[in-house]
Amino acid sequence: MTQQGVRWTADQVLALAPDAASREAAGRLATAGPWSEVGSTDGGTVWGVCRGGGGGPYRTVVDVADASGPACTCGCPSLRNPCKHALGLLLLWAGGDGAVPEGEPPAWAERWLTGRREDAEAAAGTETAETGAAGTEAAGTEAAGTEVAAGAAGDPSGSVSRTRDPVAARRRAERRAERITAGATELEQRLADLLRGGLAEAEQTGYAWWEETAARMVDAQAPGLASRVRELGSTASSGPDWPVRLLEECALLHLLDQGWLRRDRLPQDLAATVRTRVGLPATADGPAVRDQWLILAQYDSVDARLTTRRVWLYGTETGRTALLLSYGAAGRAPELTLPVGLSLDAELSTYPGGGRRRAALGKRFAPPAPVEIRPKGVTPSQALARYGSALRDDPWLESVPVTLEQVVPVPDGDSWQLADASGGTALPLTPAFGNRAGLWRLVALSGGVPVQVFGECGHRGFTPLTAWPAGPGQAVSLN
Repeated sequence: MTQQGVRWTADQVLALAPDAASREAAGRLATAGPWSEVGSTDGGTVWGVCRGGGGGPYRTVVDVADASGPACTCGCPSLRNPCKHALGLLLLWAGGDGAVPEGEPPAWAERWLTGRREDAEAAAGTETAETGAAGTEAAGTEAAGTEVAAGAAGDPSGSVSRTRDPVAARRRAERRAERITAGATELEQRLADLLRGGLAEAEQTGYAWWEETAARMVDAQAPGLASRVRELGSTASSGPDWPVRLLEECALLHLLDQGWLRRDRLPQDLAATVRTRVGLPATADGPAVRDQWLILAQYDSVDARLTTRRVWLYGTETGRTALLLSYGAAGRAPELTLPVGLSLDAELSTYPGGGRRRAALGKRFAPPAPVEIRPKGVTPSQALARYGSALRDDPWLESVPVTLEQVVPVPDGDSWQLADASGGTALPLTPAFGNRAGLWRLVALSGGVPVQVFGECGHRGFTPLTAWPAGPGQAVSLN
């Protein structure tokens, strides 16, 4: 099924960009000058030939109407997906000024589109043929659940046949649990030694001590503990109030250690949260929920080893907020890309743990399409209460997704805050957001008038991600 007459906005196009450099380069290609043989269909396919500076010209085709998500091909050698040529072509198309006329795809574009259709049909046939076998097998493997995934992650040499053996999977999970328990016990002793000697020693030992402790947690197959230890190392001597923050983080790490060592005594959801926080993988075991999911926000966080993409969705019928996570190797953008401001008719299944916000994207029934619905909003005081309530289910939670209704960005000394238009309360913006261009986009969008803002509310403040104007208008990404 294709969505007729869908034309994206520039913000929705730029939300697909894998990084800032791609957005900047795409902006330079969003004019008719470099392009020839451009065209589009009312079903959402766009094509063109871009004059290249190196080995061009490059033939580019983008299909935004595919139910599995936007897809593109380009003759350029870039490893980014989508590349700057695909983004530039979409920006030219989004302008809606006639620069990309409607027509029939040329033969080279039609060949790629036909190949995609044939691949989709073949995949659908394979899925149908395997349904019976998968149903029979599920009864034997579902009980293993998280343990199967944990065993596979702990043993990179594992094969499909091994993960299908529930007895072997259980043994691997038990061995990994024993290693994590040994690591958590060692970490407790190291924390006790640190606090016994006083936090002043943390400033003198330097980062090497923390890195060595983190390496011990990696050896114990507890990557979640290792990550938190590294964060502790970066907290020491990081500002005038670093001892307070270090003590707080040590307390949370101690709480996580104790949660793992006493996991058998915890409620089911809290135990699942502890397993996830320690670093054990899980499977999306919640029932599939179909809804029109409004794409609220998409952003990436990058470290030396991994690019993590977070996509927030809002169910227009269920009222639920869900988080999709996808990953790419260092320097590579994750493949999952959804345009902010559109809605997606799809099924989601939730992962275990407190709040059950993280979800897996299942079957998609149509490509992303425009929708006039906005998420329901709350006041700043209600947002804080929501975060406090969520901490009961997950004490290590950094923030919760919240839509603020009728707020105005106002300066607060050297920082900014979102003030309730009805008066009385306000939420400070996180310091990191104050250094972004998104702050000025938000201020310009408001112009002193109340707006609706979606973002993440936590102990560091509120991080705006998307905003809507006071009257009718499209969502504006603030990343």
